[in-house]
Amino acid sequence: MSSTSPSLAPDPGAPQGPRAPATRAQAKATPGDTRAHNRSLVLAQLFHGGQASRADLARATGLTRVTVSTLVADLIAEGLLVELGPAQAGRVGKPATLVGMRLDVYDVIAVDLSDDTLLRGAVVDLSGRVRQRRTSPLSGRTGTAAVQALRDLCAELMAATSRRVLGIGIGSPGVVEGGGVVVQAPNLGWQDEALSDVLTEALGTPVWVANDANAAVLAEVTFGAAATGWVTVVTVGHGVGAGLVADRQLVRGAHAAAGELGHVTLDPEGSMCACGRRGCLETVLAAPALRRALTAAGTEGRSAVLQHAGQALGAVLAPVVSTLDLREVLLSGPPELLDGPLREAVQRTLADRTMPIIGSDLTVRMARLGEDGVLVGATALVISGQLGVS
Repeated sequence: MSSTSPSLAPDPGAPQGPRAPATRAQAKATPGDTRAHNRSLVLAQLFHGGQASRADLARATGLTRVTVSTLVADLIAEGLLVELGPAQAGRVGKPATLVGMRLDVYDVIAVDLSDDTLLRGAVVDLSGRVRQRRTSPLSGRTGTAAVQALRDLCAELMAATSRRVLGIGIGSPGVVEGGGVVVQAPNLGWQDEALSDVLTEALGTPVWVANDANAAVLAEVTFGAAATGWVTVVTVGHGVGAGLVADRQLVRGAHAAAGELGHVTLDPEGSMCACGRRGCLETVLAAPALRRALTAAGTEGRSAVLQHAGQALGAVLAPVVSTLDLREVLLSGPPELLDGPLREAVQRTLADRTMPIIGSDLTVRMARLGEDGVLVGATALVISGQLGVS
């Protein structure tokens, strides 16, 4: 794990799950708030930095040794920390005792809703390792039927682990705002769907919801191989979206809709989109649209179809890359569609449409976590929401 902690926790003014923190305008800080903050500092240091002594933790967090010792004792009793024995000798006197975070004490239930044909779920530990997988055919279900299918999959995954479940994380296409409400997800037939509240009540476990592309970029920065703090992850599945990180900060936008590239209009006379307009990027780049175009084109036309889709994505991304001066574009989705002519066309188009100082230094590659990106990002969302570790 990285020794640095990217500032990617959910915006306190627009929380992503059931435990919405009060803003300064709503309430004054209480002793409980202070303790929770200090607890998260200790956990974050151990999560990202690895084992440490109590004195090391006090120096790294700025907390007093008494405060750290009390927190560590409580976290050991809770099972989240464990004593690992004395540090290697190197100083005069009794060696300090090291403590570390137990990454096997909890599991997270993670679900990825970005696929166009099925719901993908997993049991994931606190290190981001997928322990078990389950899928459920989407079979064209939308609206209430899609919510029920999601609930059933989550219940199945909860029954599949003997560990305590820290929470449930969901990466959903569309616009997701405060409290885990899916404001708009046209491909799933959801409008103002209070997904977090509905599933928390049904399953008795905290549920955290984020846009799937935001989850994917959170995964790459927290667990993956994002080389810089200036990156976008473009997710291609049932729809098309992008998660944006600028200077290690998640860009949410005024309407929690930053990165909704899929509904940028390319051709007003083009194919009808699920959003009700014509010629959106999704009509060219979403996995179902790409597969239909490839089937119609046959083997000889495959490369041309993929290059056309890559050029379309590059054209839409160019103003975003230029505005934010991004360094990396990571593609997440079916590799047989994205890795090859499509990715290469994105790289060329961005080089052609941006200033040389930006385009010549820009990397376009597949996301390291591949199709697990949203699942691992949903796990990071829960860890951030429940433990304060981001």
